[in-house]
Amino acid sequence: MTQQQRPDTGRVALVTGASRGIGYGIAEALVARGDRVCITGRDEEALKEAVERLGPDRAMGVAGKAHDPAHQGAVVERVMEAYGRIDHLVNNAGTNPVFAPLADLDLKVASKTYEINVLSALGLAQKTWHAWQRDHGGTIVNIASIAGQNASPFMGTYGMSKAAMLNLTLQLAHEFAPVVRVNAIAPAVVKTKFARMLYEGREEESAAGYPMGRLGVPEDIGGAAVFLTSDEASGWITGQTLVIDGGIALNAGF
Repeated sequence: MTQQQRPDTGRVALVTGASRGIGYGIAEALVARGDRVCITGRDEEALKEAVERLGPDRAMGVAGKAHDPAHQGAVVERVMEAYGRIDHLVNNAGTNPVFAPLADLDLKVASKTYEINVLSALGLAQKTWHAWQRDHGGTIVNIASIAGQNASPFMGTYGMSKAAMLNLTLQLAHEFAPVVRVNAIAPAVVKTKFARMLYEGREEESAAGYPMGRLGVPEDIGGAAVFLTSDEASGWITGQTLVIDGGIALNAGF
């Protein structure tokens, strides 16, 4: 399909942490649907490369730290200047800086994890709400994790932050209704650079635990984000968490 033939929904999405991995997979799926997107990330060069792959006619990038309020404000301002609207916000930026039991956790690390994984999402939701969605409607999708629903060895810090993300989804869905729908996606292990410590060197062994017989890929999450931001989901789906786990939770009873 040529660029002239590409669909155009007239809508705009802001996807954080999207120079690669799940965020890029989501941005790619939204562009394929016909949305314009703004992607964010810390690495300016990686963002430029991602924008080139997405198509400069449909994408822009703004580099910065997701938890920096100044960056959040600049992103929303840039999107409004470039596109004039923000229909969809996808909060994907996150970090997992430590694999350690909670008994040995550095609380400063926990605070930084919470700041990046939770407060950055709230900050952007606030700014997007005031800039566009309060008066025009839209959707928010928070990328959480099944780690927020279960105990995970050595991932307690990350899991706590993702549990908070799930509750943030509920709170925002209640407060922003009826004009904005807010939902979450909770993936299991997806093959990305971010998650490689969980499967690298033993992918076949890791995948064997999943009834679907494989680990997730970014495209799995991209398709779900397209649905949750679509007209088909626009009527009555809000405050929900869509678990995308290859069926791994089915093994809990064994």
